[in-house]
Amino acid sequence: MKPLVVAALISFSATAAAAAETTIAPERIIDAAIGDWNKDGKPDLALLVAPAPDDQADDSIGIYIYLRDDEHSLLRLAAAAPNKVWGSTEPDGVFGQEPSIKALPNGSIAVTSQNDAIGRDRWEQTLTLAFRNNAFVVAGYTYDYRDTLNPDGGYSCDFNVLTGKATKGGKDLKTEGKTIKIGDWEDDFGQKGCGASE
Repeated sequence: MKPLVVAALISFSATAAAAAETTIAPERIIDAAIGDWNKDGKPDLALLVAPAPDDQADDSIGIYIYLRDDEHSLLRLAAAAPNKVWGSTEPDGVFGQEPSIKALPNGSIAVTSQNDAIGRDRWEQTLTLAFRNNAFVVAGYTYDYRDTLNPDGGYSCDFNVLTGKATKGGKDLKTEGKTIKIGDWEDDFGQKGCGASE
């Protein structure tokens, strides 16, 4: 086979694989929010999507964000972040582990995950997503933790990822501000900003 043909086939295969990852069966949608993410006066859409049946990842719920097309007023996929959120996705799953997504009044998106059901370590985490420079980034990270066996072992942290400023248990923390696209986000970034190593 000629090298040019091989390169074309590889490119086509990669494109097909990327397209397959963003194909969403309706029964996999577990939550949705409508808002004007890019502030153009048109309603946009954000989804939380359960993993495919054969996906074994721990953080297996995906975030998919759509913007309204300028010319045809149709929704177009603007950001795909599979395997981003932990939580229960089944109607008969564990109560207190359901993730959620909602529109905020300022045009941002809040994605919340939680464990308020099992074990002594109970927590709630919220990612605040914002549209900046034609990309969806994690602008904020909020984490609330409590230990059911140690009432004094809990804390709350609010971390502005863009500025690097955080408040944890009434104490101000500072790190380098970063612009991190939702597809590149890892929860360890937020934990580090909240002084997890301290």
